[in-house]
This record gives sequence, structure tokens and C-alpha cells, in this order.
Amino acid sequence: MAENRLSPPVLLAPMAGITDLPFRRLVARFGAGLVVSEMIASQEMVQERRGTREKAELDADGAGSAVQLAGRDPHWIAEAARMAEAMGARIIDINMGCPAKKVVGGMSGSALMREPDHALRLIEAVVGAVSVPVTLKTRLGWDDTNHNAAALTRRAQDAGVQMVTIHGRTRCQFYKGHADWAAIAPVSAALDVPVIANGDIVTPSDARTALAKSGAAGVMIGRGAQGRPWQLAVISAALYGAPAPKIPQGSALVDLVAEHHDSMLAFYGQDLGVRVARKHLGWYMDQAGTPAALRREVLVAKSAKVVRMLLNDALSDVGRCAA
Repeated sequence: MAENRLSPPVLLAPMAGITDLPFRRLVARFGAGLVVSEMIASQEMVQERRGTREKAELDADGAGSAVQLAGRDPHWIAEAARMAEAMGARIIDINMGCPAKKVVGGMSGSALMREPDHALRLIEAVVGAVSVPVTLKTRLGWDDTNHNAAALTRRAQDAGVQMVTIHGRTRCQFYKGHADWAAIAPVSAALDVPVIANGDIVTPSDARTALAKSGAAGVMIGRGAQGRPWQLAVISAALYGAPAPKIPQGSALVDLVAEHHDSMLAFYGQDLGVRVARKHLGWYMDQAGTPAALRREVLVAKSAKVVRMLLNDALSDVGRCAA
């Protein structure tokens, strides 16, 4: 994988219902080495299931954008990879880490860590289907009795995978406890391709510690970017000397959130956009310390016009704004 694709090596994690095109654009604008789409079910994408293609939608040039695919069948995941490449994806990421019961119940996501031979067939199918780099995201293993990430990812590397991201939990942990960054170290030692550490990395201090314990080449930020699309740039500046972002406060924060809200309405349409945007508005208000009553008023508003009227009061108090 070309080095500039990981510069800076601070990446936005794929998050279902969150890392849509409007949010990825915003994070990329502040600065990120890579932004990754929501996880996309490969068969649903190929069969053009409603709402699925939108998850893979990219900016015109697709620069710094990856599409993450999940699936069980080599045929469908290979076809979905071809489609994503044709749409402009610069990287295809394979999900073998999602712990959700619906995904695991379909024998996809982290369930594949229990079937390394079948997992390799999926990887080989994707690598053979596209000319862009293929990457892989997994967890440490299924449970604490089977940390097989190092063995699986070594085989993935031999099959052509060019980068691996490890979430420092097992599938059975879901998101409980704290990510074990030190447990990623055996994967870093086993591979020649870049290994990215993921899980509970929010601040520059977290990132520095995760890198030291894991031996990874970079970090992936997920929930730490919620309500803080500039946080990847903050970490990049602290660790890698990238330009420090100007964190919006007061009226600048109101303008940024209003712009994000407008972009979501344009992307999803007015009715759906108002509903989908609420989670992001909630995270922005969490960071800003918005009073509870006003926060509720914003989140129950049924029209974009009302939301926009309330944003100034909800976010513009400089004294409440948090970096």
C-alpha cells in the first residue's frame, strides 16, 4: 500500500449509521489518512437493496475513501467489491470484526474468525476481483480462549491483504471493558503490512499509549469522532506534526453543525434526514454542554427549520464548548 495512503496514519473507523458520506466528508476536511464507509452487506449491494448503495456513495474523486464490505459468500462479496471499485473506492475493506448478533447470526463479521479457511476464501475472492488495495478489519478473536487474529491475518497477508486493523476486544466482549491494545502486539509482530490499532482511542494520549502497547503503525478512531469530526486532526497534529485544526467554538460551531445538518438533509431527503441527523446533533450538544431541556427540544423538533432556529442557543455559548 502506497505510504501516502496512510499519511497521517489516523483513520476513521466504519460505524453503522454514522460514517455516511456527509460525516466522512466533514472528517476528511479536517484531516484524516483514510475514511471508511459504513459496513455494507455485499449481496444486498449487488442486488441494489434500497438504501444499500447510498452507504457506499463516495465523493467524485474518492480520494482517501474506503468501502467496507461484509458477507458470507465469495461470489457476492467479489461482485460487491467490483461495484465499489467502479464507484471510485480507492480501498476495499473486508469486515471480519462486527460483533452484532444479526451479522454473526448470518455467519459474517466476527463469526468468520471461527472459520479461518472460509475467511480466506472470501479474502482471495475480493483480492482477485479488484485492482485497488484490499484491507481487513478483525477483532482479537472470538473469545478469550481463542485469540487467533495473528494467525488469521498472517494468512490474509499471504493472500494479498495490504493492511490490517485490529479492534482490541474479542467478539464476546462486544464493547464491554476496555480495548486491550497490548494484545494487538502479536499481530504487529507477525505481519509485514501495516497494522492499525482500534478501540477506545479518543485523545492524543490514548493514541500514543495504544501505539506503544500494540506496536501498530497507526490508529483508527471511531466513537471518539462522534460530535468531534476534528478529533482525528487533533490526534494527527499531536502525534505526527500535521497541521493543527482550528476547533470551532461559538458561532463557528453553530455554522459547522448547520452545514453538517444541511448536508444530511440533502443526502437523505428532508424527512429521513431530520431523523438521521438527531444522533449527530446529540453528540455535538454533548460536547457543547447544552442544557438538558434545550437538548431535548432540539432532538424532538420535527422540522429542519425549527432545528436551525434552536442551534444558536444550543451551541453558541463559548463557555460551554468543549474541544
